[in-house]
Amino acid sequence: MSFFSRVRHVATAGVAALAFISISAVAQTKPNVVILATGGTIAGAGANSTNSATYSAAKVPVDKLISGIPELSQVANVRGEQVFQIASESLTNNDLMTLGKRVSALVKQSDVDGIVITHGSDTLEETAYFLHLVIKTDKPIVVVGSMRPSTAMSADGMLNLYNAVQVAGSKDARGRGVLVTMNDDINTARDVSKTINIHTNAFNSQWGPLGMVVEGKNYWFRQLDKRFGKNSEFNIDNIESLPQVNIVYGHQDGDALAAKAFGQGGAKAIIHAGTGNGSVAKHVVPTLQELRSQGVVIIRSARVPAGFVLRNAEQPDDKYDWVVAHDLNPQKARILAIVALTKTKDTAELQRIFWQY
Repeated sequence: MSFFSRVRHVATAGVAALAFISISAVAQTKPNVVILATGGTIAGAGANSTNSATYSAAKVPVDKLISGIPELSQVANVRGEQVFQIASESLTNNDLMTLGKRVSALVKQSDVDGIVITHGSDTLEETAYFLHLVIKTDKPIVVVGSMRPSTAMSADGMLNLYNAVQVAGSKDARGRGVLVTMNDDINTARDVSKTINIHTNAFNSQWGPLGMVVEGKNYWFRQLDKRFGKNSEFNIDNIESLPQVNIVYGHQDGDALAAKAFGQGGAKAIIHAGTGNGSVAKHVVPTLQELRSQGVVIIRSARVPAGFVLRNAEQPDDKYDWVVAHDLNPQKARILAIVALTKTKDTAELQRIFWQY
């Protein structure tokens, strides 16, 4: 090899080495985000592109979800795990425990900066709130779903997942608890609920979103004044099982059959989804009083989508030794109850927990 050829060879090798170092440095500066897949619409598929509401959920595995959005590599170093492949209405307490334990293990790893959980929209708010209560970390945890399968025209899953990864890898999302990113909004798991079953703007909070994510940038508008994450008294690592808690729905001409059946079936608490301000029909009250005397905790919630239940309004909660759910809807009240009951059965303590969380 001539002198000039050797010079060109060394120069070319040097450029290649610098390029490799540059690429490696970029990879190291990007956050490491783990995507835990559980199924749902975001992993669903329809018969054709016009099927936006008729489809099969939980069909697409996590590796295909990730490979279908190459832009993810621009915002984070992403890897995926398939925890479940389930439509979310079929998730159980045991599934919540399995998912929670895995999330808790991952957030302890120094090479994990944030976690995204893909989830069916039907019970997404319940899983998100459970994790919000029991995972002791400041690292961002984002639960995300979609309202349309990936095969549909104008599918929302790709952008929702991209935004979720962006938020999970963001330093400014730390310490905000578990978040839900849908339709560009960033909501807290504590407040958000699914409010419509067709449109893509399905997830909302009566108190408003924490912020928005637009074109890869987060915009924050408020903080959450409740306990969660590192400030929570609950820790998934110390929980071995979750108690049975059931919901009874209040309506005209209702009866106490469901409450009696749940009590006989082993319920440790019953959430009464009452009308208005958590009202309970006069012919149902005696059954709930009897169940309370047997040790079943009675928690008054409301079926209305906004507002909150006032203690000792509509019902004498102090006299009956009942608990009120405040602004938590029935399904969120159930989640807090299954967590709180792992620590206490005292109604005064339970009421404190419902005020603080």
